[in-house]
Amino acid sequence: MTKNNTENGKGTLPLNQILSGDCIEAMDALPAESVDLVFADPPYNLQLKGELHRPDNSKVDAVDDHWDQFDSFRVYDDFSKEWLRAARRILKPNGAIWVIGSYHNIFRVGTALQDAGFWILNDVIWRKSNPMPNFRGMRLTNAHETMIWAGKSEKSRPTFNYEALKALNDGVQMRSDWVLPICNGHERLKDSDGNKAHPTQKPESLLHRVLIGSTNVGDVVLDPFFGSGTTGAVAKKLGRNFIGIEREEAYRTVATKRIADIRTHDKQSLEVSTSKRAAPRVPFGQLVERGMLNPGEKLYALNGRHTAKVRADGTLVGNDCTGSIHQVGAALEGAPSCNGWTYWGFRKEGKTIPIDLLREQIRAEMAA
Repeated sequence: MTKNNTENGKGTLPLNQILSGDCIEAMDALPAESVDLVFADPPYNLQLKGELHRPDNSKVDAVDDHWDQFDSFRVYDDFSKEWLRAARRILKPNGAIWVIGSYHNIFRVGTALQDAGFWILNDVIWRKSNPMPNFRGMRLTNAHETMIWAGKSEKSRPTFNYEALKALNDGVQMRSDWVLPICNGHERLKDSDGNKAHPTQKPESLLHRVLIGSTNVGDVVLDPFFGSGTTGAVAKKLGRNFIGIEREEAYRTVATKRIADIRTHDKQSLEVSTSKRAAPRVPFGQLVERGMLNPGEKLYALNGRHTAKVRADGTLVGNDCTGSIHQVGAALEGAPSCNGWTYWGFRKEGKTIPIDLLREQIRAEMAA
């Protein structure tokens, strides 16, 4: 695929490339604090005992590859600690990680993740709408996998596009249980013999939700267990940069072809709904400094109950109270708190206009 190296001031990043080799060595070779997000789908260490057959005696194509086999839990734990150490080093201070796993490994990885210094933000249950049945009838049907979303540290402030995820969910706050189908049909990649190209290929819908919610256009997303390239494919569609690491040549070949066929959408299509919390802070006093509102000008509560006057320092005075637009609004309403930006308005040509429109005008200028 086309090379796209970028200087970040600390070294050169192999953007939009699939690196060959061991993931720990590959991550150790990358510049520190250079990646915005890590999405990891590590080996599950399934500990399978014997073959699994369907009721018609056909063999289930289970995960029995050499890369998923470890001699003991201790060996697996040591492996987890090492790749998590390497991943944390390359994350930016406000970077984050997503790790997905099954009941075989996610609890062990979660412990290693906390021990490494990551700060868990959420665990997300991916509930599969079409899970594989339990053919032996000895356990509950395994219908979900668990994802852990964590910041690099307790002080990190990772990207969280709350409004975008809410929009994806028909205007309802996104929950931590995601009902999505497993990868099948036309999305399931096949090899030349018609078999699954990768046994644990993840659906693009899952990565779409992860990347929309926790990255922005142009961010760098690293996947240390790249497999068939779902992370890279979705990253390319959404205008994010990716770095994949995969030691198996067959998987690299499949992923390279897959990503080459992906078309990146235009910039306008990649814009997502943003939260006002993520927007630049604008002090109310700046409206007074710039003459958008004047000292002595009267503000009106949008509910029609109260008024207050603007002072030269950006505070308000109303009845017997003085303070910020929030403090005065709360005092007049007898409420514990008040969002002054959505509470107050000013009069222009006989109409009451929310002061928040003036704040949005300044924000638009800052973004231009």
